[in-house]
Amino acid sequence: MFTISHLSIFSVLLALFAVVSALPLEVRDVFVPPVTYPHAGTVWKVGQHHNVTWDTKNAPSQITNKVGKVVLAKGGILDVGEYIRTDASREHPLAKGFDILDGRVEVKVPDVKPGNDYTIVLFGDSGNDSAEFTITK
Repeated sequence: MFTISHLSIFSVLLALFAVVSALPLEVRDVFVPPVTYPHAGTVWKVGQHHNVTWDTKNAPSQITNKVGKVVLAKGGILDVGEYIRTDASREHPLAKGFDILDGRVEVKVPDVKPGNDYTIVLFGDSGNDSAEFTITK
């Protein structure tokens, strides 16, 4: 049988558990590395291989998400397959599963419509995009 004393002890333990659960296990920082290539004026040709690069010199010691992903965007819209690819494939992202601290990853330029409003979006802790560049056939 529960008494007022048992209920009080239970309430205190529950409150203590709630406070302890709210504390972070360790402090982590969000890392938003600036994309350095491609940059404004860059021209990529469909089928070529290029290194996407970003600056890692100001990386914090504890990063929330170190797994990177690179996605192509056109006109500010992320590649969702049919929208910008002429082959209507769903082979996006361009690269994934790499360490964000690597500072580079090689990608193959997909078969997309030519244009000068492409950007690369680098995901890890958060998304950061490149300057607009051109893709040609």
